[in-house]
Amino acid sequence: MDKVTCIAYLLYNSSKNQDIREKAIKLLNGDMSIHDLKRDQSVQTFIVMAETLIRKNKIDKIQVQIFVDEFMVVEV
Repeated sequence: MDKVTCIAYLLYNSSKNQDIREKAIKLLNGDMSIHDLKRDQSVQTFIVMAETLIRKNKIDKIQVQIFVDEFMVVEV
């Protein structure tokens, strides 16, 4: 899994706030960048926590894959 996908997954699961969850899905689908999110004060803390968990390798890859299967938009 790449870093952006993992951050999107952690961001989505770390909050019950619908706005943050929508931003996580936008990040997953490439409609928003990590740089854009880091400028948003409401999401900044979650991004730092997600990056820390990724560095410590504390992420369940199977759960990330399930998240991707559910929310990634694939255009044919």
